[in-house]
This record gives sequence, C-alpha cells and structure tokens, in this order.
Amino acid sequence: MTLLTVHQDNHPTPATTATGTATGPHPAAEPDPTTQTSTETKTGTGTSTKTPVDPTRMPRLTTTVPREYVHRSTLAEVFLTGCEQTGNTHYTLTAQWPRAHTFFTTPDGTHHHPLQAAETIRQTGIYLAHAELGIPLGHHFLMRNLHLTTHPQHLTIGPTPTDLTLTATYTPHHPHTKRPTDFTMHITITRNGHPTATGTGRFTCLTPTTYQRLRHPHTTTPDTTTADTTSTSHAGTQHQPPNPPPTHYGRTLPHDIVLTPTPNPHTWQLTPNPHHPILFDHTTDHIPGMVLLEAAHQAATAHTHPTPTTHPTHPTTLHATFHHYTEHHTPTYITTHTNTNTNNQTPTTHITAHQNNTTVFTAQLTTHTPT
Repeated sequence: MTLLTVHQDNHPTPATTATGTATGPHPAAEPDPTTQTSTETKTGTGTSTKTPVDPTRMPRLTTTVPREYVHRSTLAEVFLTGCEQTGNTHYTLTAQWPRAHTFFTTPDGTHHHPLQAAETIRQTGIYLAHAELGIPLGHHFLMRNLHLTTHPQHLTIGPTPTDLTLTATYTPHHPHTKRPTDFTMHITITRNGHPTATGTGRFTCLTPTTYQRLRHPHTTTPDTTTADTTSTSHAGTQHQPPNPPPTHYGRTLPHDIVLTPTPNPHTWQLTPNPHHPILFDHTTDHIPGMVLLEAAHQAATAHTHPTPTTHPTHPTTLHATFHHYTEHHTPTYITTHTNTNTNNQTPTTHITAHQNNTTVFTAQLTTHTPT
C-alpha cells in the first residue's frame, strides 16, 4: 500500500508542553525561542529543553506524486496526489485539477476539458505500474487503446481547484509473469461522489533494451535545439488553404492548434508545435499519444461544426486505438467522416491518422454541446 499524504486524526488529543497541558481543541503553539524565558523548562545546569514534535499531530499535507512516476517533466502537470491499495487489484487514488489550466480548459473557460480526464487516466496507469506493480523507472510504456466516457455536467470549473477521487482496477493479460508488463486498467473518476469520467486503457511496458531494439534506427534522444520541422511544415509545395481561427478547432490560442488544412476535404496535416509546453512536456522520439487525441478532438470539432458556435462542443465518448508509433519526421494526415445515431442528434466522428499510407491511429469521438 502506498499512501502519499500525511494523515492526522480529525480530533487530535491536546498537546502537552513543558509548562502544562493545553486546554483547547488544538495543540498548543510552540513558544517563540526569542521570547522563551519564563516558560522554558530549566534543568539543573541551566540549559533549556523543548518538547519534541509529534509527527502524528502535524497537519495533513497534500502534494503531488513524484513526477517521474507519471512520466512528466513539470510538476504543474502532475494531477495525481495520493494512492492506497484497497484490494489485490484495486486502488483508490486522489487527484486535483487546477481552475485555470492553460490547455485543459474549454474555450469559454467554464469547464475542464474532457481530454484532461484522458491525461489523468494515462498518468494513473503509469503511476500504478511504477509505484504498485514493480515496473522500474526507465521502462517505456505503450498505450494500445483508450476508451473514455465523460459527463460534462460534472466538469464545470468551480471557485476552487477540483478535487477528485479515482478507483482503479488492473487486469494483467499474462498473470503468471513476474511483473504485469501487459495489463488493462479500468478507472472511474468521481467528484463529490458524482461520476465525472470512466475510462479503460491497455498498457504494455518495455525494458530500455527492448525499446531501443524496437525503435531502431529512430533515436530516443533527439536534439531539441535543432528540432526537425518536417512534421510541422506544409506538405510539398502545393497551395494550402488558409488556416481558420482557433475557435474553428475548439481552441482559443493559435499555438494550441495541431492541424493544418489540405486541399482535400476533411483532411488535415498533423502540425503540432514541437515546443508546446503541455503536449511536448518532455522529449520523445515519436509523436505523443495525447497529441493524437487532441488532433482527433480538433478534427471532429472542425468536421461537425465548421462554423464556430458560442457553445463549444465537449467530447463525451472516445474510443482510440494506437496501431503504430507516429514518427516526427514523416508527414501525418488526419481524415474524418461522420455518422449520426438513430435519433439523428448525436454525431460520431471517425478519425484516421496515416503515415506513408499506413494507419497509425484511429478513433471514434462523440460530441455534445452543453446548454
């Protein structure tokens, strides 16, 4: 069991100082050593002693889990705050989403972006693998698929950061191995007892040696000072349609846009900013999965709502499969087509990403426009 918060009893017993017993509901404050003359206990030699601090009476403190355990470089991007094991394959975790995240916020500033739930699920799977399942740091992870359902009515941003409770259950696909290097994680995210999101993802862990062999000849430490811009440039020399404003893609800032239109309808080139502080939080030798999820969201938004609306669409269901690594230095194209359900009200957009005529990523995304 791992517990990353220091707990305190709700009703601590009064603290006893050298001068007597405190009489209030809280421990007595430690006297200021600069003024402690008459209250300190004198020994026979005239030296003073202090009552040692009892760790069990220290206030409860909240912090994030180690950033290395969720493969993040920036502490501000770590959303998990604690974890404890509640069964053989069951865990309860805590998390917090900030009120004004620079990326995971809807354009109108009223809701947490649904993809923040996807990032939280990604962090949970990796964290539990390292902290609870014995996967050493330095191992690499493949997320093979992700199935996510969100509830926009519980994604509203309140006057304080959003505190969350997560329940996670993992299922190993090879239960007799020493470590569960291939497993599925089912996660439910609740807020004040209300379901905020549920998700299931399959993770595969690779040793550094296996990963190097799998990724050869691709380097695992690209030079970020001379980052290749092939993937962020326009394809060829053909005329490119003008890029619509960010609101066309459900975003407000130009540097958050990861797509560039092509002459073909419902087709975009994947052109993320390789220095984006959130999408490229740390150096990778391939396009991160969260970039592909964001591309799916932006393409679905542009496809289903070509004219920006005052009420942004929220992805409510997402089914994504990562078929192959998506390389930095090869143009990637995103295509979409849309189906509607029987009541003809909820469109589902099918997204495909391909490189060199090979499908590397597919997703189905259903959106909802909150009233």
